[in-house]
Amino acid sequence: MKILIAAVFAGLAFNAAGAQEVGDGKAEYMNSCAVCHGPEGKGDGPLADELLKRPADLTHLSKQNGGEFPYWRVFAVIDGRYVVPEHGERDMPVWGRQFLPGDAKKYGPNAGEIVTRERIHELAGYVQTLQR
Repeated sequence: MKILIAAVFAGLAFNAAGAQEVGDGKAEYMNSCAVCHGPEGKGDGPLADELLKRPADLTHLSKQNGGEFPYWRVFAVIDGRYVVPEHGERDMPVWGRQFLPGDAKKYGPNAGEIVTRERIHELAGYVQTLQR
């Protein structure tokens, strides 16, 4: 019983610490995405002209989806680990694979996966705020 209680408190401590460290979608976007998609998400980042395919303008995703933000599609594109190979090559980095090694090293393999998913949720949520 004492072990179970300690595990619950350890989980609560992780959640509080993880939320403070991971809970900023804007900072994550500026660090990981703005270099290609631009600070306002218009596809005009400093590296945009260097890429073979111009990055997507992220400000019109809701408009292109009948006025509804395609949250889970955005999440899946950012994560990228579950893309069907038959759909072709990705131009964008697979952020799920990019984030996971560091998160797993810092938090352990199971908690690292949770933190990686949370980072991607934070990014998708921030992209939602960029809609015009």
